[in-house]
Amino acid sequence: MESQALKLRYKTKQIAVGNVLVGGDAPISVQSMTYSKTANLQATKKQIDCLQLAGCDIVRVAVSDEEDAKALKALKSMVSIPLVADIHFRYKFALIAAESVDCVRINPGNIGSKDKIKAVVNACQEHRIPIRIGVNAGSLEKPFEDKYGATPKGMVESALYNVKLLEDFGFTNLKISLKASDVERTMSAYRMLRPLVEYPFHLGVTEAGDLESSMIKSSIALGGLLMEGIGDTMRVSITGELEKEIEVARGILRYCGRQKEGITYISCPTCGRLQADLVPILKELKERMPKIKTPMQISVMGCAVNALGEAKHADVAIAFGSGDGLVIKHGEIVGKYKQDELIDVFIKEVVKTEKEIAKNLRE
Repeated sequence: MESQALKLRYKTKQIAVGNVLVGGDAPISVQSMTYSKTANLQATKKQIDCLQLAGCDIVRVAVSDEEDAKALKALKSMVSIPLVADIHFRYKFALIAAESVDCVRINPGNIGSKDKIKAVVNACQEHRIPIRIGVNAGSLEKPFEDKYGATPKGMVESALYNVKLLEDFGFTNLKISLKASDVERTMSAYRMLRPLVEYPFHLGVTEAGDLESSMIKSSIALGGLLMEGIGDTMRVSITGELEKEIEVARGILRYCGRQKEGITYISCPTCGRLQADLVPILKELKERMPKIKTPMQISVMGCAVNALGEAKHADVAIAFGSGDGLVIKHGEIVGKYKQDELIDVFIKEVVKTEKEIAKNLRE
């Protein structure tokens, strides 16, 4: 049963970034960005392959110079995931990129004159690829910053101006992002703009920090917006491992109810009743568990005292006792096992149950 707190998604125009649909009733896609120099094809391909394996849907690459721009054609031929070119300042790089990539991201605040923006629009129109209007609180156009400051209102006014500019050029194949480095401005800007346009939104908190900071900021901002029905694609920005961006993004989607896929883990908080050290156990389980796309809820309990009650809604649960423990399925005890065999039995039961659930979903 879907939570009443989860609002229906706003109806938005649907666009295609390569073979990934964004907006409308399409699943909310997850994005990330490589950090290698794009012209270093082997290093960039390696990062893209890792991201794709982790579950990334769309990858963005930086175009810092002409060498990067000219490398995009070769890079596109080496990967199968949709590719977005990130362009700042040098509009001519966008003209080169449009010949190869699946989407161009520009920040109109630093791309230049109307003529330069029109040239980018014409190139994207010719190659039938979308544009992402990327508004950042830290780089608003001077008129908007002078009038409003780096505020949600300034971000929204910038976005509306640039949307109208592209529409006046006859271009509507676009999506919008409104990023700030803090939760409050990010959420306020997206909320303010959402009723005013029909275009899909790319969600994100920019410069969100390390893993801990980004997880907190992104969970609040992106998770909150998603639960309000706002958002069509997203990136969790982390200073660190790229794959973690995908892991956190997928977790946000799953735990806010927007993605019905994969395992949802439930585990005990630390308390005096624990009969096992759940930290390494949970880590081991996640490392050993096969990749599962079927929606499942798994419970890992540190004692048997409340196991049947607290784990009754889980598809499969494990509860540790003193030297042994229980494996529980749909609230019923499967068996009692010694601790040295408990995890093995539990994983086998999860795999077996996943097949049963997948079969039921198909029927």
